[in-house]
Amino acid sequence: MTAVVQPAGTDPLRSESTTTATSTRPAHRLRTRRPFSPGRVLAWTALVLFIAITIAPFLWMLRTALSNNRVLFTEPSSWLPVDFTWGPLERVLGTATSAEAQAEGGSGASLDFWLYLRNSVIVSTVITVGQVFFSALAAYAFARLRWPGRDKVFFLFLTALMVPPIFTLLPNFVLIKNLNLLNTLPGIIAPFLFMTPFAVFFLRQFFLGINREVEEAALIDGAGYLRVFFRIILPMSSAPMATLGILTFINAWNEYFWPQLVGQEEGVRVLTVALGAFRAATPQTGPDWAGLMAASLVAAVPTMLLFLAFGRKIVNSIQFSGVK
Repeated sequence: MTAVVQPAGTDPLRSESTTTATSTRPAHRLRTRRPFSPGRVLAWTALVLFIAITIAPFLWMLRTALSNNRVLFTEPSSWLPVDFTWGPLERVLGTATSAEAQAEGGSGASLDFWLYLRNSVIVSTVITVGQVFFSALAAYAFARLRWPGRDKVFFLFLTALMVPPIFTLLPNFVLIKNLNLLNTLPGIIAPFLFMTPFAVFFLRQFFLGINREVEEAALIDGAGYLRVFFRIILPMSSAPMATLGILTFINAWNEYFWPQLVGQEEGVRVLTVALGAFRAATPQTGPDWAGLMAASLVAAVPTMLLFLAFGRKIVNSIQFSGVK
């Protein structure tokens, strides 16, 4: 056995911690100081180009929305607004008169922005609440309950992911027409209200990871399956359900084809359909591009704010559920 001799006046514990700290410091430096390699440079270049390509359309939309439509094409290569003005945004929000709109190259067509915004909020909110709730019920049945043929039924349910939405468009339209729901908000909401295979699959992946002992303890204490679902499963699944709700809200907000097909009257138009009508009202020889870009910018603001506020939660929840 070899004896370890400590210098006089030296605290062994302090000496050990100092040795540990000094021994870990070079390892940390090695991890942070990675040499540049052609592969890293190429990866960073590709990443910067990808970010630039992604952001460029939004910057161009912002630049056009803040330009005077009459002189918009005098500086086609500039990324700055041409003859900066708030006029396009005022035309979209309905605060500009027809004379002011025509003076800046607008068509003078009115856009009842607040009505269309209200319809979009109602449709997107109802679809989000309904789809998250019913999808959670289905995911609970597929993940936590034991019944004959459960996995086979779930496999058949997932095959619906392979069916293009255009295939179900005509049957849904005939059904909504027979129910006399054309040109109504319930007619726009109905096909999206209940569940989607993706939503059920997303929540099922999370429900499978919940500890069964908690659920079994509640069942032994006399709780039923519905009580377990509402009192245990839902509170423990708030993060993935919030993520699913945000994704569903964004999809419902951006939906165009079905609301265009079913809701053609003025009172039930959603914002995306109204933008198409606004585009059709502008002259074909000189479209109001500044007004169209301003309307698109205003319509995109709610979804962008949602993603900025909850973007990190969305990414973390998707990684946790194993959905890539």
